[in-house]
This record gives sequence, structure tokens and C-alpha cells, in this order.
Amino acid sequence: MRALIVLLAVFLAPAARADIEIAMAAPLTGSAASAGEQFRDGSLQAVEDLNAAGGVLGQKLHLTLHDDVCDPKQAVAIANQLASNPPAVVIGHYCSGSSIPASDVYSDEGILMISPGSTNPRLTEAGHWNVFRVCGRDDQQGAVAGRDLAKLFPGKRIAIVDDRQTYSQGLADETRKALNAAGVKETLDDTVTPGEKDYSALIAKLKQAGIEVLYYAGYPVEAGSIVRQMRAQGMQTAMMSGDALMSRDFWAITGPAGEGTLVTFSPDPTKDPKNAAIVARLRSAGRLTEGFSLFAYAAIQVWAEAAAKAGSVDARKIADTLHAGTYDTVRGRIRFNEKGDVDGSNYVLYRWQDGTYSELDPQP
Repeated sequence: MRALIVLLAVFLAPAARADIEIAMAAPLTGSAASAGEQFRDGSLQAVEDLNAAGGVLGQKLHLTLHDDVCDPKQAVAIANQLASNPPAVVIGHYCSGSSIPASDVYSDEGILMISPGSTNPRLTEAGHWNVFRVCGRDDQQGAVAGRDLAKLFPGKRIAIVDDRQTYSQGLADETRKALNAAGVKETLDDTVTPGEKDYSALIAKLKQAGIEVLYYAGYPVEAGSIVRQMRAQGMQTAMMSGDALMSRDFWAITGPAGEGTLVTFSPDPTKDPKNAAIVARLRSAGRLTEGFSLFAYAAIQVWAEAAAKAGSVDARKIADTLHAGTYDTVRGRIRFNEKGDVDGSNYVLYRWQDGTYSELDPQP
């Protein structure tokens, strides 16, 4: 088993005593490490900013980072480790396949959990008192993906492919459901194995079926490899995917072959002028601003605001406060419903171009 170690402790002022521990759990290594780096950088910045403003309830914050490698067993091991010395809150996990089993442990052990990026509906449908997320859900994301596939590619032959992981299967199912509801039946359904290097078998199937649009539900390393290998074989098949592709890792693999790839994600919080100073501090520190960086920042913001309102860092008191209030964050005003989901989360469409992504105009 990989060593579950505390990778980093953040102290803003050398003389300050760190009284409140926050744990962040995400894949810091492995194929989804780019998302874990986003979590890490947003969390680090949030803790530094809070400590600079005096901390929470007059106490400084101390951040520990834990690598779950996007693996369910590792995530549960981390959750059990944290239960022996509970933090005030866990910011994480990222992969839904990790978050869902870890949330059972946190619920049993009385530990608050706020995920910046786990989108599978099952995470909050379990009814745990302690589970929240500041991102949207795949039934919301898939509805947008299916709708836009039908609108943007009328009459085209569409394939839906996933990598069998919890996030991927859930997103593929929701996208398929929305596409079918729009009156379009996909031509091909298929799966791949995470971590594969050679996708020639999939590409042969896509060619044989005359696929013109590939919807891929999965992570950037596999998605980038599929795109690159399609282009190498002369295929001009369009590609659409989910929020996991909001990572420079995708373009690092594809280069210009990734041009035009479409991705569903929430509206980009870095474009909000109110966040300009935070974004500038992240960039000045050499930290990531892309993808889920500001979602991790927002997760710590809502926890800190709720702790201030509750006058306590007790997990149940904060959970009750989170359900009862509205919070001003880098993601905008957030209000949680009874399940721990953000009311009114929405998704929009982005396009990769020239090594970066930008939001497209809303589809009519």
C-alpha cells in the first residue's frame, strides 16, 4: 500500500500556532493528478488567505494533503486514518469512486466532508448528514451534454464511450439519457479500460460504425490518447467530454490534435471580476487557476463562513449551519439543499483551442 502521509503543512506566520486542521484528499499522483493539483493549489491559497485575515474563530488553520490516487481502497484507507485524529473538515475527494465509499467512513466517524469536484449523484443521494459539494451533479451535466450533442450534430453518427469508473459511467448514462430524450439514438456504445495505451481496437470500431462524433466520459490522459490516435489514423471525428477534461494534461497529450474538443463545465469563476485579486495571488504563487482550483477555494470558504456563523468548528453544528444559510464564494452565492447539493448549479459548453479552453455562447 502506498504510504498515506501528510505531504504539506501550511503556516502563514512563523509565530502563529496552527489550531484547526483541515484535510484535503485528492489524487496527487496517477492519471487524475492534474485535478488533485488543482484541489491542492486552491486549498493552499484559501488557507493562506484566511490565515492572513486572522484565521477562523481567532485560530490559525493547518492544511494536510492526502493522496488517494483516485482509488477507492486508498480513499477509504485515508478516511480511516483521518478518523484516528479527525480534522475539522475534509476537502475532497475528487473522483466519485473515491468520494462515495470514503463518505461512508466520514459519516460514521462524524467528520464533515465538502467535495469540490465529485459529481456522481450517488454521493449526496446516500443521505449522509455530513456530505456537501460545491460542484454540480452529473444528471445536470449530462442533461447539457446530451442536449448540445443533439443540437450541434444533427443527423450525425454518435458514439458514447466510458472507462467503467463511477464518475465515467454515471456521466455517460446521464448523457445518453438526455440524448435519447432529444430524439437521438447513439450509434455505438462501448467501454475502455483506464490506463490503456493502445486504443486501436476502439478506433477500429469507431471507423467501422462510421462514427462522426465521440462522446467520451472519462479522464484527460485516456481522452487525450484517444484523440491523438484517432487523428493519427486520419479520423476527423469530433470529440465531446465532461468536466474532467478541464486540465492542461489533456492538451499536453493531444497538442493541436485536441483542437475543437468540447467540454461541459460550470461557468468559469476566474472570469468573475470579483475574483481578480484571488486569481492574481494564485498566479503570483505559481499555482493553478484552471478547472477545480477555485472550487477547492470555495469549499474552504463555505466551511469558514459556516464556522463563523455557528461560532464553532463542531462538524454537526457546521453541517446544520451550511444547510440553513447562503454563502458568498468565488463560485458566487451558494445555497445548499437538504442533500448537500448546491441549489441552481448549471453547466455550459467550452471548446479547446490553441492550448486553452473558452466558454462558447449558450446554445439556443
